[in-house]
Amino acid sequence: MKAGGIKRRVLLQGGSIALMLGVHQIARGATILAVRVWPAADYTRVTIESDARLNSQQLVVGSPPRLAVDIEGIDLNPELRELVGKIKPGDPYINGLRVGQNAPKVVRIVFDLKQAVVPQVFSLAPVAAYKHRLVLDLYPEQAIDPMEALIAERLRDAPKSSGGTSSNGTAVATAPTAPGAPVRPATPAGDPLGELMAQQSMRPGPSATAPPVIAGNDRPTASPVIVAPPPSVAGTAPIRPIPPPPPPPAPPPVAVARGGATASRTDRIIIVALDPGHGGEDPGAIGPNGTREKDIVLQVAHRLRERINAGSVNGSPMRAFLTRDADFFVPLGVRVQKARRVQADLFVSIHADAFTTPAARGASVFALSQSGASSSAARWLANKENDADKVGGVNVGNHEAQVQRALLDMSTTAQINDSLKLGGAMLGEIKGIGARLHKGQVEQAGFAVLKAPDIPSVLVETAFISNPEEEANLRRVEYQESLADALMRGIQRYFAQNPPLARSRQL
Repeated sequence: MKAGGIKRRVLLQGGSIALMLGVHQIARGATILAVRVWPAADYTRVTIESDARLNSQQLVVGSPPRLAVDIEGIDLNPELRELVGKIKPGDPYINGLRVGQNAPKVVRIVFDLKQAVVPQVFSLAPVAAYKHRLVLDLYPEQAIDPMEALIAERLRDAPKSSGGTSSNGTAVATAPTAPGAPVRPATPAGDPLGELMAQQSMRPGPSATAPPVIAGNDRPTASPVIVAPPPSVAGTAPIRPIPPPPPPPAPPPVAVARGGATASRTDRIIIVALDPGHGGEDPGAIGPNGTREKDIVLQVAHRLRERINAGSVNGSPMRAFLTRDADFFVPLGVRVQKARRVQADLFVSIHADAFTTPAARGASVFALSQSGASSSAARWLANKENDADKVGGVNVGNHEAQVQRALLDMSTTAQINDSLKLGGAMLGEIKGIGARLHKGQVEQAGFAVLKAPDIPSVLVETAFISNPEEEANLRRVEYQESLADALMRGIQRYFAQNPPLARSRQL
């Protein structure tokens, strides 16, 4: 009995110590490790990284529009103060912010907004190099329509003479021309996209229901609305829906075809969706000298866009649409939705591979697979790329229903066959510039970003950024130019053998 009493006392003492430690840890609160801001036309993201999970409440008020966020259990520290200086003048949504200790263990951040927003506040568990993250996404009240953004870009380019630099500021705006990039030619008269714009302006409809999408920060300010949402609940990032692709329009009463559109001749604009991988919170692979995949693939995409915008297919002009044109994150499912919204003829996702050893090297091209990966390496890479949403900041499970629907769509088999043809043409052209190929044929795996059932889609791994020699090549302007040339020739080869079907777009 005496021995039993001693044991009980030891257990009680141990429990008291554990309880005291627990109270101490709660009282200490979380420590802010870093703050980051990712402004973009689609939305602006503010990330607050900490060593423990944060609880927050937010309130949106108007006149003028502001967002107040209270973060509980922390003290104001230098990292949080840095947030003030991270707001850029060109941010489409945030005009400025104030941060202060509102109450003991409660820090308040007040965002002064340029327009009314729909905030999404959520938490992310530790993943990759990140600890706990509190994410604030500021979306416009009227979601940006990718098709309208594409039209706006085309209209901005229309009055330019040849050789002008490109504009910045919208989800599809052209970045400043990089050194060595080809000069954009003058816009031809009678552009089909301009004709479509004219058709749209004559079409009756509720034109006053939503403000038009305007370049940069000249977007009209929405009427301030006072919204008091309930306290935020940590969870997954709600995805702003992209308007679904419109149904095939009825034949127009007036024929626009010049000489008649056939399988070998089209009289419409050819749209190629370019998808620079990763972005924002997700840097992608990082080379031994610190080169980030997200930066390289965006540069290559800009160069390829210049070539596509200057090209044509059987007399019909081409136009490139970028799923992201700046350093911000786009969820995998939204990338596919954007491409479908603009009714893209092709989808090209651009990446730079990495492996655990620096010896791996060579370019690869991938298409979707319905029946498993073509190799263990392809399966490994697909799993790694599909994890981008976890690092970038959404729950991949939110996209699962869409992915399954895409796989079961009857057009998927035809899409895969066309994707293999496109990938083969690109692979041959990449080999033609002297680049080493990791595999001599198109590989297949279950890449989430390739699952649009009605668009031939490929993922191009331009090189192994983890290989020091290939990392150096990817940084060189000359190599990026050659790579963009090769991808463009691959697209042209594909269309030469598989002409796009004639179709008009009801915008």
